[in-house]
Amino acid sequence: MDDPSEDEVADHRRGPRRRGDALIVAIFEATLAELAEVGYAELTMERVASRARASKGSLYRRWSSRAELVVDALEHERPHHREVPDTGNIRQDLLSFLGSLMSMHDSPSGEATHGLMAEVIRHPELMREVRLRFIDPTIAQVLDRLRRGVVRGEVRPSALTYRIASLGPALLRQHYLLYGAPIPESVVIEIVDEVLMPLVAV
Repeated sequence: MDDPSEDEVADHRRGPRRRGDALIVAIFEATLAELAEVGYAELTMERVASRARASKGSLYRRWSSRAELVVDALEHERPHHREVPDTGNIRQDLLSFLGSLMSMHDSPSGEATHGLMAEVIRHPELMREVRLRFIDPTIAQVLDRLRRGVVRGEVRPSALTYRIASLGPALLRQHYLLYGAPIPESVVIEIVDEVLMPLVAV
């Protein structure tokens, strides 16, 4: 599909104008919708502006590049915004949490992952942002679940390390990058039962 013309991009002025949080949400939704339709490689600020009924200038005032916009849109949809319940069992906790990550990868927002990986390699500052806003918070949530397991006597205290906590999300991410979506539920079960539980169980 060709990029929208200047007239098409300006069509947002014919509809109701959005401001503040409503505008931001509309832009994020438009970004994810564009990713689902055309993929990261074909996503442009012009297309997002047209779909969100916003001016291109309103996007560039907030985001200097499409990569930064996609990072914010993805963060808006990340599972860490939704509380994953404490099941009272470390295996179920890990299955539940990795299952929420699997759902994220299988959603339209997961479409951005391949493109973002190329962007972070070329831009160290974006790599730091991705790590601080996506990777580290995810690992922290795994550590929280492992700590609860230690208190219950299910997890050995020496398993409370950044490296061990990073394994589950990293293996899930690797599977997505190599094989794409949808990720079979069996992959999550294998990661938990064949890798994580043998490493952390008392």
